[in-house]
Amino acid sequence: MCKTAGVSTDDASPLNLGLLLFIPYRAMETAVLDALAEAGHDLPLNQARVFQRIAPEGSRLAQLAQASQLPKQTVGSIVDHLERSGYVRRIPDPTDARARLVTITPRGQELVEISLPVVRATEAAWRAHLGEQRTVLLRDALADLREITDPFRP
Repeated sequence: MCKTAGVSTDDASPLNLGLLLFIPYRAMETAVLDALAEAGHDLPLNQARVFQRIAPEGSRLAQLAQASQLPKQTVGSIVDHLERSGYVRRIPDPTDARARLVTITPRGQELVEISLPVVRATEAAWRAHLGEQRTVLLRDALADLREITDPFRP
């Protein structure tokens, strides 16, 4: 089977844009998880996907559930695992005594520090493959799509 410009020549059906966007994301995600595992961190994919959505100042469970597009109970269970592993902790929300924030611990910050160079290296490899001009065009197009697809954009 040969693929050209996102089209499989076996059946001539194009890969949809969503899949074409997901495949590189999955490659980066796998590279990050591999680096974390090499550093001794056992972080399953479902936990990583919730962890990466925690805001620097902390996030409420409901915010993480919404951002992860998972039920609050599921996210609560994932946060329980992250907390037992020492990656996050729950603290009182300073703006609302009834609420709690999920925050990243120093051990969790290690995950961030291991991940960032992997993300940069992956982007550099993509830039080398695509060239600077196409990389800029891709980034601009994706930023434009974010305007209509990301309910959490700033």
